[in-house]
Amino acid sequence: MRDLLFEIGTEEIPAGYLDPALTQLETLFCRKAAELKIGHGAVRVLGTPRRLALIVQDVVERQDDSREELLGPSKKAAFDAEGNMTKAAIGFARSKGAEVSALQVVETPKGDYLMLVREVQGEDTMHLLPDMLQSLIVGLSFPKSMRWGDNQITFARPIQWLVALFGQETIPVNHEGIVSGNQTRGHRFLAGEQFTITNAASYVEQLAERFVMVDPAKRKNAVLAEIKQAVADSTDLAGGHVAIDEDLVDTVNNLVEMPFGVCGVFDRKFLELPSEVLITSMRVNQKYFPVVNEKNELLPGFVAVNNVRVNDSAITRKGHQRVLRARLEDALFFFNSDSEVRLESRIDKLQGIIFQARLGTMLEKNERLVKLVRILAEQFKPSLVDECCRAALLCKTDLLSDMVGEFPSLQGVMGGAYALHDGEKASVATAIKEHYMPKRAGADIPSTDIGALLGLADRFDTLVGCFGIGQVPTGTADPFGLRRISLAILHIIEGKGYTFSLREIVHKALALYGNKVDGGNETVEAVIHFIKGRFANDCVSRGLAAEAVDAAVSVNFDDVNDCRQRIDAIIKISLLPAFKVLAASYKRIRNIVKDNRQTSVSADLLEHKAEERLHTLFGEVRQEMEQLIERKAYLKALEVMLKMKEPVDTFFDEVMVMADDMAVRQNRLNLLTALGDLILQIGDISKLQEN
Repeated sequence: MRDLLFEIGTEEIPAGYLDPALTQLETLFCRKAAELKIGHGAVRVLGTPRRLALIVQDVVERQDDSREELLGPSKKAAFDAEGNMTKAAIGFARSKGAEVSALQVVETPKGDYLMLVREVQGEDTMHLLPDMLQSLIVGLSFPKSMRWGDNQITFARPIQWLVALFGQETIPVNHEGIVSGNQTRGHRFLAGEQFTITNAASYVEQLAERFVMVDPAKRKNAVLAEIKQAVADSTDLAGGHVAIDEDLVDTVNNLVEMPFGVCGVFDRKFLELPSEVLITSMRVNQKYFPVVNEKNELLPGFVAVNNVRVNDSAITRKGHQRVLRARLEDALFFFNSDSEVRLESRIDKLQGIIFQARLGTMLEKNERLVKLVRILAEQFKPSLVDECCRAALLCKTDLLSDMVGEFPSLQGVMGGAYALHDGEKASVATAIKEHYMPKRAGADIPSTDIGALLGLADRFDTLVGCFGIGQVPTGTADPFGLRRISLAILHIIEGKGYTFSLREIVHKALALYGNKVDGGNETVEAVIHFIKGRFANDCVSRGLAAEAVDAAVSVNFDDVNDCRQRIDAIIKISLLPAFKVLAASYKRIRNIVKDNRQTSVSADLLEHKAEERLHTLFGEVRQEMEQLIERKAYLKALEVMLKMKEPVDTFFDEVMVMADDMAVRQNRLNLLTALGDLILQIGDISKLQEN
């Protein structure tokens, strides 16, 4: 067995492409190796902006021999009446490169068939690797690829060299004129000359000697160490520390081959800007890390990570400071310019922004938001109606600001800042800022009710509008992010503990569109079904039992938090042994009653003590359960339902439901239907019955 090393040397690959490419490289190799039956040990992928590398330990030097059993035509089709081989049999043998004499008749579950059995000798791995490695290059995909020169195959960036070693032997790979070898390159600026790689085991160490940290995990640790040390060494930012942004760390990690941190400062006047503006300007444009104090307040400093070490760090520092100053001057100009125009005066100009071609302008959306948030506020927080409506009126106006035009991610943030500058209430400004929350899965929801209600109104408006014009997600296509919007709606409702009818809100939100959309019941139910699907998937992804989730949502999904309470109750009660017996009995009830919807029971038609007892106890249990269900005490209601376990078992043991007397039969079906309907107020517990 030998180790395999394969390195694709390139021009600098965009930072966002690197991690997915390495994941693809590992997946593709493992798949190809399995197809070719090439055994191997641990697989390791490494990379920097200039290289994608694969190291595989203990690769076998030869495929194992194998035995092929190739099934051909049936015996009936393979022989004629005289017992001679037909064209079908002869053609099968020819297609496999075998003589007809090598075919044999075998018995299969479908009858007798011809089969060709042949022993296949394994090939040398060295013979298979060139085509395999070439296929890895072709198989890699990127968000955007390019061609260069006369090449026909696209790649993220031009490929400059290839290293392919099997042990110490070079694997001959020719990719559009680039021939593989054992020569790679060190750091572009610090050790740019070519050098020879001895083998896979020495690859990482040899590159490290030439200022290339090829292991992304170790390089990331080095990035963190560099930015922390840069602040610690700064005399201008005493007591400060780096505000770590994991996404930015990952980006910077994929921009350098060897990190070198440098700390700089900027004029304190820029601290007048909202902190989000400073952070965004540093992060988005320059990939700089902000510096904060022990109270997490911004200090006038930053840390940059260079890909090269310089003799005079002061020169580099001044260069970074000069570039950032220009950015911050622009931001300060935008902020001051925007602040001269009140948000309220921008409302009419929303007419010039298209929300969606068939759904109208942002001004029309704004008007719907005011009405819809009023509906929500009057239901949950009547005292906040005026503030909710004010926030809704202003929440989209910052889209017209220069700052949001420059930094779209600051929408909402700038609206809140400008609202405070205009003298709006702090609660209104906070709501404008928060109504975009949560911005992604797992992110914080709005902290205030005004922000939460406005966020719900905004998302319901978008969701129902898209469904109303038939713009429904299909497969992986979701151009309007409706899945994300639905999850945000669910998380806000759950996080805030709001209790309301989804159908009612969806219906009212659709009505606000007028004749722009199809506002019929089919659209309402389509929206509810879509939200229900996201709710069920989200619950299961958070570790809730899929059967319990299905049991609750299948009978009723209209109130999110009510549904979640029923799920929790079903999960807890399902742990009791008695519940499993009741669930089995209920499944039997469902199978017997089928489509019967009548629940009227006549005591005069009860013939057996078992059914009389069940009927009497059912009346007592129903009264007790309905009171508990009214209070949403679902667990206690299910505990009361457990009283029915023994009477139901006895009923099935002693009573023939499908009696000859049709009146008696219907009466017994009605009793079972009434019992089933009572359980269905909480969930279809038959779904928890193991098959």
